[in-house]
Amino acid sequence: MLLQWFWVPLGALAILALYQQFRIYQIHRESKKNAELFQIVTENAADMIALVDVKGRRLYNSPAYKRILGYSPAELGETSAFEQIHPDDRFKILEAAREARETGVGKRLEYRVKHKNGSWRVLESVASAVRDAKGEVAKLVIVNRDITERKRAEEQLEHNLFHDPLTGLPNRRQFLDRLQTSFVRARRDAGRPYTLLLANVDHFKVFNETMGTAAGDHVLLEISRRLAAHLQQDDTIARCERGGASAEVVLFRVGGDEFTILLDAVDDPSDAMRVAKRIQEAVAEPFFVESREVRVAVSIGIALSTLTHERPEDVLKDADVAMRRAKALGGSRCEVFDEAMHTRAVGRLRLEADLRAAMAERQFRVYYQPVVQLDTRRIVSFEALLRWDHPTQGLISPYRFIEAAEDTGVLVSIGHWLILQACQQLRDWEANHFSEQPMTITVNVSARQFADARLMNDIQDALQQTGIDPSRLQLEMTESVAAADPKLTVTVLSQLKHLGIGVILDNFGTGTTSLRGLRQFKVDALKIDRSLVGEMQSDRAACDIVELIAALAHKMNLKVIAEGIETARQAERLLELGCEYGQGYYFSPPMEAKAAQQFMRQQVAPRTRGAAK
Repeated sequence: MLLQWFWVPLGALAILALYQQFRIYQIHRESKKNAELFQIVTENAADMIALVDVKGRRLYNSPAYKRILGYSPAELGETSAFEQIHPDDRFKILEAAREARETGVGKRLEYRVKHKNGSWRVLESVASAVRDAKGEVAKLVIVNRDITERKRAEEQLEHNLFHDPLTGLPNRRQFLDRLQTSFVRARRDAGRPYTLLLANVDHFKVFNETMGTAAGDHVLLEISRRLAAHLQQDDTIARCERGGASAEVVLFRVGGDEFTILLDAVDDPSDAMRVAKRIQEAVAEPFFVESREVRVAVSIGIALSTLTHERPEDVLKDADVAMRRAKALGGSRCEVFDEAMHTRAVGRLRLEADLRAAMAERQFRVYYQPVVQLDTRRIVSFEALLRWDHPTQGLISPYRFIEAAEDTGVLVSIGHWLILQACQQLRDWEANHFSEQPMTITVNVSARQFADARLMNDIQDALQQTGIDPSRLQLEMTESVAAADPKLTVTVLSQLKHLGIGVILDNFGTGTTSLRGLRQFKVDALKIDRSLVGEMQSDRAACDIVELIAALAHKMNLKVIAEGIETARQAERLLELGCEYGQGYYFSPPMEAKAAQQFMRQQVAPRTRGAAK
């Protein structure tokens, strides 16, 4: 009975053990089946699947990595996979992994990864957490999908939405967006006006009808190519960009044969006209279409933004009016919407064209105005002054053309010629003994010329050709030129000193040169501005300033010259205030070389004359 009593429980325990073993076997089989199923799914999935631990170490990479990115599982080690990610995208990958580990929820993100062939692919990724028995995140399953082609298609759709399909240029939709941006910015910042050029191909309809639309498309493609290339190289735009805020210049195709150019940094009508003229020149060059030589012209309307424009479209309307006026006047023209601006712009361009011709046709003349010692009235120097003997307008002062000459770059060539002419004239005077005392010749140097690297070569060339003593040549620059770039000024003045050339600081007393700057600038003389000389009789402060300048100059061992002297009283007062030298119409107006020679011989008594140089 006792054995029978134990048998029942022991039999139940055995059955229970057998059952537990059976369940373990079943679970093992299910796990194996799940593992096999996981392997089948991951190895045949179109997406790339990776398993990483909480430290970011890769435990598994599906074969899709090899098929899509070219890397074998062995090549995607613990760190190499991360190194293939684009540097700009690595931080957001780390942040997404950290968030998935902390919250157990992964967010969808896009990033770039390098293909084994070196190209970049775009992946869409999402991470899912795998928790352990304690409910903590132990691993992350990361599913990556290659969306490169989809992104390219989206970018192409975006591009097509805002670009012309024929030329690839930004289209009318993008033009209106940019015009709105420029309009709002100009309203907010008065220092950011903009200019719009509207170019229309002359007689394009006739051309299209006679040669066909395919040839017409070829013409439009060539025009767009030339416009784009020219705008990248235009020196007017580059100069405007250097001189102010960063320039934005965008070319658009807004219609069949219409192009617009938005110049966000050009607000001078003459600059805009210059850009338009050069565009016309670039387009006018002949080219071949279907073995036929073709010449194309464009009419361009120019409109400058103003505060009176209430909408962005108003500027476009103004440019269209100006363009239609250009068409009505025969085509192949540039017209500015505002008549007064147009007149000024055309006048400026005509002046620039005449300047180029003047250099080639030797229309420039040199006039000489003496500088005298105020107590003895002895001539000590002549200032060489440039004059333009215009064929129709007569003698023109530099005040009327100097800015245009600087903008066109002609002034550097004119300056070289002037230095050479002045040195040659001084050599001739010395050879013929027109003066008993040694004299110097002074030549003005412009800002553009002063900053030009060829200045020293020009001076050395003139000295070598003429053989004059370098100490007989003086250069004169305004105080504003010297103060514009102090570092450059110090360098150039040091080079001039090394050559033995004297330097005069002109217009002193009206600029911004500090005492420290004056100490740095190794000059030989200060020239008191004519405005101070003219105000001495009516303004006591002007006399005080002149006296202070003279005292400062003498303290620094500099000479003092006053310009614009027109009366005997001015000459006497300047002498009393400590000024040693003077020039002006009281002594003599600027003269041609022969008259200057006669003046040196006669040393005529001073007499009052009418106006300043």
